[in-house]
Amino acid sequence: MNSEKQGELVTIFIISDSAGETASKLAQASMAQYPTVEFCLFRRTFIHSEELLLKALNDAKAENGMIIYTLIDPNLSKIAKEFCEHEDLFTMDLLNPVVHEISQRAHVEPTGERGALHHLNENYFKRIKAMEFAVKYDDGKDPRGFLEADVVLLGVSRTSKTPLSLYLANKNLKVANLPLIPQAHIPKQLFEIDPKKIVGLTNDPEVLIGIRKERMRAYGLNPETAYSDRDKIQAELKFANDLYQKLGCEVINVATLSIEETAAMIMSALDLEDHSYYFMEEEN
Repeated sequence: MNSEKQGELVTIFIISDSAGETASKLAQASMAQYPTVEFCLFRRTFIHSEELLLKALNDAKAENGMIIYTLIDPNLSKIAKEFCEHEDLFTMDLLNPVVHEISQRAHVEPTGERGALHHLNENYFKRIKAMEFAVKYDDGKDPRGFLEADVVLLGVSRTSKTPLSLYLANKNLKVANLPLIPQAHIPKQLFEIDPKKIVGLTNDPEVLIGIRKERMRAYGLNPETAYSDRDKIQAELKFANDLYQKLGCEVINVATLSIEETAAMIMSALDLEDHSYYFMEEEN
């Protein structure tokens, strides 16, 4: 976009023969680089016919939209490409160039199947089991889950333990978590597992105070309670950090991190792979 038109609305169309998640993530990552720009994002998904595609393309043309598409059907992909060239619209084919290159290197033709990424295969059901595991062993409901988990998350209240557990579960990792409260009983199982599977989550006191006050307001309660008291929070954080030191586990401060960033740091620190998209396992 021209720098002289900073106030102009930028419209992006996602066109896909499936759910459109791949293209949407690219669009959102790009949009995040321009916090002062106003965007309008349209999704045209499950496009399986020329009629539906042309309607989506003409809608994009009417809005002078940028077009990002994932269409595995060669005919539909060709129509989209030629339409955008003829109408001088920005377009990006996010799927076919990579698929074509894989074909050239592997000497195998693609299946051409729409939405293949979302197959209800063995990998998918492993991911569902991992999410069920995260729910079952959330908030220390059953300490025996620590012994089976790939990752054990520890942290005081409002350090994103549950969202992180579910996010990592979506990557086929079994995650259990335990809230830490001073003077509370620490399950013996925590000391029976490899500390390399444990991640201690911490936060800055000021950030935690703000989060907890907002939490109380959301419930319609007085934000000035022991839950958001500075001294109490500092005592909680000290208790947690002392435990982390005793366990010898990895420690991550989540104060300025998103769930995605924290999860990436956890997987890197624990040397874990994202198995959510694996279609083949190595043989021993």
